[in-house]
Amino acid sequence: MGRAGGARSRRAADGTGDGLGGDQVEGRQAVRELLLAGRRRVHQVLVAESDDGPLGALAELARARAIPVHAVGRGRIDALAATDAPQGVVANADPLVAVDLDELIQPPGEAAAMLVVLDEVTDPHNLGAVMRSALSAGATGVVLGRHRSARLTPSALKAAAGAAEYLPVALVTGIPAALRTLSEAGVWTVGLDADGPTSLWELPVASEAVAIVLGAEGRGLSRLARERCEVVARVPMLGPLDSLNVSATAALACFEVARRRAAASA
Repeated sequence: MGRAGGARSRRAADGTGDGLGGDQVEGRQAVRELLLAGRRRVHQVLVAESDDGPLGALAELARARAIPVHAVGRGRIDALAATDAPQGVVANADPLVAVDLDELIQPPGEAAAMLVVLDEVTDPHNLGAVMRSALSAGATGVVLGRHRSARLTPSALKAAAGAAEYLPVALVTGIPAALRTLSEAGVWTVGLDADGPTSLWELPVASEAVAIVLGAEGRGLSRLARERCEVVARVPMLGPLDSLNVSATAALACFEVARRRAAASA
């Protein structure tokens, strides 16, 4: 394996720009899914010089896809990385491309849409964690605002553990306007908030298209987004704490929808 060339993209580190980001991928699982998905061009994979089995397997997977692989010192990996623990691997790829909101309303296949709408969620790690849980529960897309919203930085991609390679994302000018568009298209919009009047376990979700709407860390749904939701629900809390992290809430809501859909189709 040769030595690496080229400079790291600064856009990948800070999530700036009008796009989704995603051009720098770190962590073994995220890079593995990047290679397996094959949905975007990968320019190079840098692995730490090591006899470690997982890194060797990633290098072989990249070579099998005719992607340049470079062995570098672990210090070089750490210097290039934008996350605290790149796990000895960094890949550079074409950025992820956002889709139109209309494409999410009717996903491919026969299944109804299950969307996750994030209202001013600014923590990239939370964005990635939400995407991982959402995809695992059968979600068909994510909606982000163009402003005051996290992008798919290396941290987000690592937390997503490869989900960003499969889950389409729409960037919209405003979340409230997007919620109105979804409602008009027949997508049931369900906001999740700690003081919601309805329990998540009582939602009559079956096979209809649904959008799960989650608000910013610490602040919850914005006033306009909440007003545009057809129902606002809460996760029943049994212990002394009164709320959950946004990614945990997303996981519970997505899997509850999946459970109800499975029961309705049984």
